[in-house]
Amino acid sequence: MPYRRLPNTDSARLRAMQKALQKSEDLPPYKLPYSVSTFQELKNFFPEFKLALEYQKDSFDRQVTKNKHLQDSQKKAKLYISHFIQVLNFAIARGELKPETRGLFGMDEDEKKLPQLNTDKEIIEWGQIIIAAEQKRLAAGNAPITNPTIARVKVHYEDFLRIHHNQKNLQETQSKGSGKLIQLREKADLLIIKLWNEIEESYSDLTADEKRENSEKYGLIYVYRKNEKLSFTNLKLNLV
Repeated sequence: MPYRRLPNTDSARLRAMQKALQKSEDLPPYKLPYSVSTFQELKNFFPEFKLALEYQKDSFDRQVTKNKHLQDSQKKAKLYISHFIQVLNFAIARGELKPETRGLFGMDEDEKKLPQLNTDKEIIEWGQIIIAAEQKRLAAGNAPITNPTIARVKVHYEDFLRIHHNQKNLQETQSKGSGKLIQLREKADLLIIKLWNEIEESYSDLTADEKRENSEKYGLIYVYRKNEKLSFTNLKLNLV
């Protein structure tokens, strides 16, 4: 005996509700195989659920696109920050700057290695440190570090900060949308169960096959269990 299978994906939920609505569209209320109140609830809920899915997909697509921009900007900011620190170390190695200059940039005087710049957090922290330190040096009348200058570093650093901030906002928006969608899924499942129960009940006087055939017109889905499917296939072959 085939069993009723409820939709378990958002697209399947949409199809189930849409099929019931389309089949019921031109029917007078007394001919509906389910209650008028359920029909009204379905009619009101379907566009809300569909819109929420479209919004979530659009939000996800925008986040994917923006993430590519973020990676490019991150790479550029990291490059300029690391190059600036390398030039600082070269100037110290040539004797143009004193080793204690490293202290102004948040490093130990004898530290010649580049700091870790593998995460957004590290890039943000080190960018902030070297920009503030170099601006302090320049304000004291010291010669600027060049190739790159701190102005060039700042351009790429601030571009990265802007894109990073926008991406965080997109992630928060999608997270809120996901939370709402979870609630809407629960509501959709309850509504579909209610709808399908009422439809099956309206055809309860028919034979099992007739009941399934009429119910399927309104979106209900019936599937055979594996052993039943094999038996049904063998029966068809024998009839042939």
